[in-house]
Amino acid sequence: MGLAKNLRGSRTEAPQEGLPVSAVSGGAAAKTKWTNLMPLVVALVVVAEIAFLGRLDMAKNAEMVDTLADFFYRSPAVVEGDDLGLGTVAGGGGGGGNRNSESESCEKWLEREDAVTYSRDFAKEPVFVSGADQEWKSCSVGCKFGFSGDKKPDAAFGLPQPGETASVLRSMESAQYYAENNLAMARRRGYDIVMTTSLSSDVPVGYFSWAEYDIMAPMKPKTEAALAAAFISNCGARNFRLQALEALEKSNIKIDSYGGCHRNRDGRVDKVEALKHYKFSLAFENSNEEDYVTEKFFQSLVAGTIPVVVGAPNIQDFAPSPGSIIHIKEIEDVESVAKSMRYLAENPEAYNQSLRWKYEGPSDSFKALVDMAAVHSSCRLCIHLATVSREKEENSPGFKKRPCKCTRGPKTVYHIYVRERGRFEMESIYLRSSNLTLEALKFAVVSKFTSLNHVPIWKTERPEILRGGNDLKLHKIYPVGLTQRQALYTFSFKGDADFRSHLESHPCAKFEVIFV
Repeated sequence: MGLAKNLRGSRTEAPQEGLPVSAVSGGAAAKTKWTNLMPLVVALVVVAEIAFLGRLDMAKNAEMVDTLADFFYRSPAVVEGDDLGLGTVAGGGGGGGNRNSESESCEKWLEREDAVTYSRDFAKEPVFVSGADQEWKSCSVGCKFGFSGDKKPDAAFGLPQPGETASVLRSMESAQYYAENNLAMARRRGYDIVMTTSLSSDVPVGYFSWAEYDIMAPMKPKTEAALAAAFISNCGARNFRLQALEALEKSNIKIDSYGGCHRNRDGRVDKVEALKHYKFSLAFENSNEEDYVTEKFFQSLVAGTIPVVVGAPNIQDFAPSPGSIIHIKEIEDVESVAKSMRYLAENPEAYNQSLRWKYEGPSDSFKALVDMAAVHSSCRLCIHLATVSREKEENSPGFKKRPCKCTRGPKTVYHIYVRERGRFEMESIYLRSSNLTLEALKFAVVSKFTSLNHVPIWKTERPEILRGGNDLKLHKIYPVGLTQRQALYTFSFKGDADFRSHLESHPCAKFEVIFV
């Protein structure tokens, strides 16, 4: 229709003033030629209008026939209807806001209107933490530790002090021995940030990491006559681990004890090398506390033996695969555990099944857990502090009000931010109201990071056998600010409606993702 209008306009245009008489008198001949071209012009107009209507029809039915990539996620140059000049752009899904060129996509408009310059540039003014010297290879946000004095720190290790500096508690000990390590107790004592083995703490500090433990190390033949080995030196632990050791021995489970408790073997050995020759290892902690899982367990995995665990009630969250560990939950379980150990020892096929992960690789859940340590806890502390700093600024009265979504005609485009766990800066993705689903979100995230040639942060930390190819595999996506316990094990949207509700109640929503 626009083409027809332009053509008709050229047809009725008057001669310009000031032309020679000969040029005007030649109009009759020109008119005759134009009349001869009329059928061709009409044909062109019809073809143009058919093409235009067809284009509208295609746009109208795009939701049914688009490819997944076009349907879920489009580059900033394309939004449904934008290239047809339909509707206008308005911030916040309604009226108001700046009037924009009808050819500008919602994505480009949101990219500009939602952009902000924060008051603090962490590259120029790094997060500063006092009270400890820390070292790491790199961090995705400016981050400094030290004791130098004049500069006011963002946070400090040690007892809480009056003022704006956040107090940090960092410990890898059990809360059963150090009461302040209990999260609720730490909060009551005034600590702003807690760093313990608990995955519910602000910045978890676990005993696990790919760098420290060669978890995929090859196994050796189980040549020892005893079924299990134990390295227990604290005979006064506050749980029942010593009683469990004695009960297993009474159940005719032969145990070689290298530690101070019930010692019957010379303890001057390399622990992991010694464990490699036993079918089972007694990974008995000194506390039965959630997430308190120490080197005893991870050394057993390195050795390629089946851990028999007394300790964390949620130890299955740390298992490399289902059926790969044995858990003594309470002392009454010992007899049934002894029976399971004897069965596995006498049935090579069943025993090998428990260690199958050593050949095929651990579960995605286990990889996601250990990958957390690919970023040093000190760096994760700085990321936490910088994230909280920006959140406070965004919630301040003077912060720029961002539209966070854009409406053109019947369609709304939502601006969403996402980052990989262990990184600080956010990337933008856009979702259309016509397909505001969890699957669309996941597809958009993978598409975005793939287009950036993103390399997962754990890539150089994992054993080479577990690094996989270049394709990104999304394991978890969750709102920024959740604990790692929530992120890894408890959080999930209750369907698409719950996700849509979250976007409406959290403008410019921020998410963190875990790739495996």
